Amino acid sequence: MTLSYRFFTACCCCTAAWLLPASAQQIHTNRPDPVALPLPKSENSFHFLVYGDRTGGPESGLEVLRQAVTETNLMDPDLVMTVGDLLPGYNNSRQWMEDFGKYKTIMTGLRMPWFPVAGNHDVYARGPNREVGEHEPLYEKHFGPLWYWFQHKGSAFIVLFSDEGNGTTTPKDYTSPDQQNFSPAQLSWLETTLKETASLQHAFVFLHHPRWVAGTYPGAKWDQVHQLLKASQKVRAVFAGHVHRLRYDGDRDGIQYITLGTTGGSIPGTYPHAGYLHHMNLVTVRPDGIKVGIVPVGQVMDPKEFTPDYIAEIERLRDTEFQLTPSPITLDETGLGAGLMEFSITNPASHPIEVTVLPAGALKEWIPSTDHLTVSLAPGQTHQGSFSLIRTRRGFEEGFTVPAVEFNLDLLLPGLRVPLPPRRITLPVALKSLNEAFFASSPNRSISLNGQQAVRVEMGAKTLPQGPFTVEAWVRPAAENGSGDLISKAEQSEFALNLASNVPGCHVFLGGKYESAIATTPVPAGQWTHLAGVYDGTALSLYVNGNQAANRSASGKRSTNPLPLYLGANPDAKSKPVQFFTGALDEVRLSSTARYTTTFTPAKQHPTDADTLLLFPCDALVGPFLPSHTANAAYGLAESSATLGDAP
Repeated sequence: MTLSYRFFTACCCCTAAWLLPASAQQIHTNRPDPVALPLPKSENSFHFLVYGDRTGGPESGLEVLRQAVTETNLMDPDLVMTVGDLLPGYNNSRQWMEDFGKYKTIMTGLRMPWFPVAGNHDVYARGPNREVGEHEPLYEKHFGPLWYWFQHKGSAFIVLFSDEGNGTTTPKDYTSPDQQNFSPAQLSWLETTLKETASLQHAFVFLHHPRWVAGTYPGAKWDQVHQLLKASQKVRAVFAGHVHRLRYDGDRDGIQYITLGTTGGSIPGTYPHAGYLHHMNLVTVRPDGIKVGIVPVGQVMDPKEFTPDYIAEIERLRDTEFQLTPSPITLDETGLGAGLMEFSITNPASHPIEVTVLPAGALKEWIPSTDHLTVSLAPGQTHQGSFSLIRTRRGFEEGFTVPAVEFNLDLLLPGLRVPLPPRRITLPVALKSLNEAFFASSPNRSISLNGQQAVRVEMGAKTLPQGPFTVEAWVRPAAENGSGDLISKAEQSEFALNLASNVPGCHVFLGGKYESAIATTPVPAGQWTHLAGVYDGTALSLYVNGNQAANRSASGKRSTNPLPLYLGANPDAKSKPVQFFTGALDEVRLSSTARYTTTFTPAKQHPTDADTLLLFPCDALVGPFLPSHTANAAYGLAESSATLGDAP
């Protein structure tokens, strides 16, 4: 892959286009009372930019959007399009309006018109008192129609709405196949629009979900839409977002299918060459055709480079298993210990790779037998190696660094070195013994998490068996409208107890899908609440302070995974913690039985019995370890230490 640079200068200044009046007759839609959207001036050849998703990440992503606006004004295109997910969404009307104000303020800085596309984050509402249509009325009142088209310089810009739902009061859910198709009304409008635009030179289509990816959207029936676009003979490209990763699905019947990454949204990866980057798409429109370039900060990248074959090679490397066989580092009561780490790696790529292994950890605390190891591997070649780690610091009073090993991998293409994100693997550490006397002398405390911490529990032989179970804890959220996982092993499998805007829910993956029992009201911030998710084999129930808050029929075999259990987070596919909880947890218990079938008074301290699989009293920390009241008494904390606080 080669990179080139293109510099742009602005040659004029003009008033913010959003403030200019526009005739309602220029916006073509069958939606009622459309907002009058500003339209650009007309000439034959022109440029326009397309922004990717803005949401899903931290609020700092707004600064990325603000920078994109600044750079857009320097490039001075005729107009800016979007592909949806402009606001965080999944909230109430008040929060939606607050987020809209922030987004609109930034976008008003553009010196050219911009046009919205509705995504799931823009129209999905959550929490009590959710209206029919969810946030659709707010969207149409403040952004514009859900689908529409306009003309500019002999080209048609057609915006589709890919989150209509199924026409019922069922909550919107783009993962449900019955909510992945366009309604007859919108398809009829699209067919009419393509006839109305037949005399124009070009047409471009914008929507949020890349519905043409059949494996992701099995109910989309995109072939029906594609045939309409193909028959028009004027559609040159279709742009979408949602997946937060660049993807070029080729030229089909003269129509390019392009999925954008992000412009301020969350990025699930860290490496631009794998399609993970903040960017805009620059589209150049000429009478004889179009050109599309990717515009990060100051550089243009060709989306055609991100072919399925190229992405497949990157994926193979990203998912390469570093076969690590550690001899567990067992520390004695003084904090001293050692372990041997053996590893192997095989190059799965069709090009050479270079691998560097770095023992990670505080050098004054851990002494490795080697400071690094670098090896080049031909396609298919395997390398085996080893190193040891010794802890030389006594006690935990000066803190504790969880030992780890970092693998750095570079793909060696002809004339180009492509570094992949480094992979850090935490090494297992255990204490020799923690017995009942330890808990007898410990005060009743709780564990406090700041939104960047979680307790990682390697289940091992304690994996939850099939059948009934109960997952419970005392919970104290730090703030209103907080979201995060409390106890979770969920990754398209297993179970979780979580909060969404402080509304508790219990989820279990049964028979190939998640069944959920979700309360209707949030739990208060700053107060202790007992939550219990109970699955009895026929139903899933959620209890809040001993009262049943939700119940639904549920049955089937629970899908399992080898990932760790997290307290205060959820494991991703690589076992890393995500969806952090901010607040305090106490008396976390996992049981292989349905403990509660009716109203009960929650115990301040949970006892252990034959059905107790795991119990964390959360009364003390030993260095990085949170002791359990069951076998395998200590578990390391993920990445950073937590603190102790008051109990319920």
